[in-house]
Amino acid sequence: MGLRSWLYAGVNYVTRKISRSVAKVHLGQLESISLGNLHSKRDWDHAKDYAEMMWLMLQEEEPEDLAIATGEVHSVREFMRSPVGKTIVWEGKDENEVGRCQSTALVNMNVHPKYYRPTEVKIMVINQLGVI
Repeated sequence: MGLRSWLYAGVNYVTRKISRSVAKVHLGQLESISLGNLHSKRDWDHAKDYAEMMWLMLQEEEPEDLAIATGEVHSVREFMRSPVGKTIVWEGKDENEVGRCQSTALVNMNVHPKYYRPTEVKIMVINQLGVI
């Protein structure tokens, strides 16, 4: 997610929701994280890489509209592996799916239909043509 997107993202924007929820679970303020479609795929990357790309764009002599992307997509389920730092065992299917911590057997994640988007875009990836 680009810097601009992050600054204006609402608390239910999936990346922000996950990062805030993981912190709350860690602090004992939240029992589990409720998510929507775990199969939804996005082009995620590290903010450091986006900052570098923005700097490179500013070095160009002629202004140009460019999109910053990795060209790689990862599902929400895959993204959940990174911030949690624990092995998650997924059980069930669709709205009955839960993510259970392998070492504690506690349910840390669950799927809730209210977080499904009515106009879900299954894959969000940017064509990398024109990348610096």
